[in-house]
Amino acid sequence: MGKRVLTITMNPSIDKTVSVKKLIPYGLNRVINSRIDIGGKGINVAKVLKSFGMDVTAAGLIAGKWGNFLLNSLKASGFSVEFTETCGEIRTNIKIVDTNVNRTTEINEPGFNVEAETIQRFMNKFKTLAEKFDVIVLSGSLPPGVPQNFYSECIAAAKGLGKKTILDADGVPLKEGLKAVPFAVKPNLHELESLNGHIFSKKIEIVNAAKKLLKTGIEIVIVSMGADGAIVASKNEVFKADSWKVEVKSSTGAGDSMVAALAYSIIEGYSLNDIAKITVSAGANTVSKAGTQVCTMDEIMKSLNYVNVYKI
Repeated sequence: MGKRVLTITMNPSIDKTVSVKKLIPYGLNRVINSRIDIGGKGINVAKVLKSFGMDVTAAGLIAGKWGNFLLNSLKASGFSVEFTETCGEIRTNIKIVDTNVNRTTEINEPGFNVEAETIQRFMNKFKTLAEKFDVIVLSGSLPPGVPQNFYSECIAAAKGLGKKTILDADGVPLKEGLKAVPFAVKPNLHELESLNGHIFSKKIEIVNAAKKLLKTGIEIVIVSMGADGAIVASKNEVFKADSWKVEVKSSTGAGDSMVAALAYSIIEGYSLNDIAKITVSAGANTVSKAGTQVCTMDEIMKSLNYVNVYKI
């Protein structure tokens, strides 16, 4: 198998992270420091994969002067890009870090409005691009105008070409995408609870919800649970992976790092036990970084022994 990954980001962003001593709702907040990063879940996944030494291409939709800034930033960092231009401007997301409690408040714009003609142009490009890649990552929100079953159509097209897909989405796009049966899916606990229509009070409920997804034909389900680690399941095995205690500087990109580690693991043919270790290590290392900085392979490998994995 080759080592080529395609990431799709339909709703890219500029992420501005500001830190305050203590967040005062409805009051005056003075910024201690700030940083600007290019963002969007698929782009974050691509950043991590590139740091792993993978051959990764970032694709999706792009617009406006900030869109050009994002593309130029990716190209300057040596990324291969295949974005489809549209009208408008990419969104700006604000992350407010309360350093007193190490908690982040996020304020995200919806993104540009997308016309049907743009979606068709993208799909035509996607079908051509997908032929060249081994794993395709579909992640993040969909901007206004993009149909809620968009990921489902992409998964079906990729599967028709014999490609493996990873889905990481929320709400209706996740629910619709699952109907096309991706190879792997990474819901967080809240997303899995939303899919099932109730809050889980026991670990076995999370495991059973993951098994329910596996029965549809999905090969790997990873349920990320923040500081509680993750449930990692296939039709033959289920593991619980416990993270170690880290100082949380930003939760942005943690799930994306896990998805990148999953894509890497699939291509490298890792066992489910190893997938559990590497994905949780990736997420934990990323939350220890400020802004939308992401983990490196060296950091992940050095931390593998900190992840406690046991079979359920």
